[in-house]
Amino acid sequence: MGSSSKDDTGTSASRGHSTFGIRTEIGRRRQLAAFGVICIAELLIVLDMTIINVALPSIGIELSTGISGLQWVVDAYTLTFSGLLLAFGNLGDRYGRKLFLVVGLTGLGTASVIGALGDSLVHVLTSRSIMGVFAAMVLPATLAVITNLFPKPQERALAIGVWSSIAGVAVAIGPVSGGWLLEHFSWHSVFWMNVPVALVAVVLVVLVVPESKASAVGPLDVPGVILSIAGVTLLVFVVIEAPNFGWTSWRTIGGLVLAAAFLVLFVRRERRISSPVLDVSLFRIRPFAWPAVSIAVGFFSLFGFLFLITQYFQGVREYSPLAFGIATLPFAAALAVSSPVSTIVAQKIGTMPVLVTGLVLIGAGLLVAGRVEIDSSYLTLVLPAMLLLAVGIAIIQGPATESIMSSLPLDEAGAGAAVNDTTREIGGTLGVAVLGSIVASYYVSTVRPLVERIPTAIMSETEKGYAQSSVLSVIEIQKRDLPAMFEPQRAQLILEMKEAALRGSSIAAYVAAGAVFVCAALVFFFFPASYRTTGMLAPQTSDERAVDRLAAAKDAGSAPSSGPDSPS
Repeated sequence: MGSSSKDDTGTSASRGHSTFGIRTEIGRRRQLAAFGVICIAELLIVLDMTIINVALPSIGIELSTGISGLQWVVDAYTLTFSGLLLAFGNLGDRYGRKLFLVVGLTGLGTASVIGALGDSLVHVLTSRSIMGVFAAMVLPATLAVITNLFPKPQERALAIGVWSSIAGVAVAIGPVSGGWLLEHFSWHSVFWMNVPVALVAVVLVVLVVPESKASAVGPLDVPGVILSIAGVTLLVFVVIEAPNFGWTSWRTIGGLVLAAAFLVLFVRRERRISSPVLDVSLFRIRPFAWPAVSIAVGFFSLFGFLFLITQYFQGVREYSPLAFGIATLPFAAALAVSSPVSTIVAQKIGTMPVLVTGLVLIGAGLLVAGRVEIDSSYLTLVLPAMLLLAVGIAIIQGPATESIMSSLPLDEAGAGAAVNDTTREIGGTLGVAVLGSIVASYYVSTVRPLVERIPTAIMSETEKGYAQSSVLSVIEIQKRDLPAMFEPQRAQLILEMKEAALRGSSIAAYVAAGAVFVCAALVFFFFPASYRTTGMLAPQTSDERAVDRLAAAKDAGSAPSSGPDSPS
């Protein structure tokens, strides 16, 4: 059971089930400094997911891109990101998390230059795609390093709660900093901002973050890595493009079947080999599986909501980028403050009640968001919707992450972190794709006939094409100088465009709320109510015993035997 290894200074350390190249008794000052640097690295990754939203109207107007193109600006990053997380989490366990942090941050900063210098949608999508590749190297390593920096359960839970709250900080910094940049510079500046932050982060990682890796690994499962990348990437790509291909077209159905085939082959292979990329038997453990599902559904709602609220504030309410950023500050503050607290609460009352509460709050926020109209008050309707959803997400992500990581031997911290991150990114990508396509379908079918009747004196053919695909075109339509005789017609068109966007958003919000409430019910009925991540405040559940037995079997080099306590 107990084994030892040496860290980067040659000191031995005992780690229970598993052992890592990092001292257990690491100096407190260096421990906290390393944790701070890890948070900076995570901040940069999440920042790149949020800051782009505020730049979407400027990108769409300058590059004449409709809502489909704007979806790809968001999803190009998450497509490569989600497709590579599992592979890079495993490789980081093998070759060193610090190494992956340095390479990933360096590549992220370099890829940002492509977008900063680009003048076409191709340049933007290329930059975002490459950034996603390198971000996939960084994020699993951040959580894996934290798991090793804080071996004590209560300290680890608090650290993971703070790690989760960084998402809230990024939600605040992203729109506000992006809005300020767009007030003074072009949209290229949101790419330039990454370069100095990445450079500083690389230097700090080299100086203060200790190296850690799995103490013993088997041969690298190259076919498994390829199958995981192919299956996840193809699945996300098909879902994003399904609204364009048609959900019943041969491309969509064929793509989904092929993606499923890749993933089935991946699972079958991982169950047979001794050193898998991902131990799929872990999904039989409920404290591992149901938190992963909760995170996926939660981030499906979060990313979809952030995409929709960009259309609302900047298209319907016609806020400037900076005003949009300021309007979302309460959302970010609620998310940042709630995350650390929820992780500690979950240790006292159990993980299941916290997850269900968070999911119910998210669903309630989406129901409120579905009632928003053009003249709705920010304070009485929009703000409550944002706060409910933010607190719900914050309540889920810390305890869910802690439950996932506590279900794993430490040698698989990177792979476990990759599962946690992959569920977030796939859920988020599907949220943008599915909810965005719902809005787009309703908006286009409603607005296209209206726009086609508009004379070219009010709107050029190019502007008509953009107006038919995105309510963000309202910004440019308002700016155009027109004879007074056309003003009533323009005002009526803008009103109907805004109403169509809001009706589509309401439908999308109700669909997301339904998915969240279904998930809450499943977690309530199938997640063990007495489970705590520390195992100190309640009798050990069958799932906890399954975790211990699985880890012991791994150390002994055998598969866990089935029995009455086998997880279901």
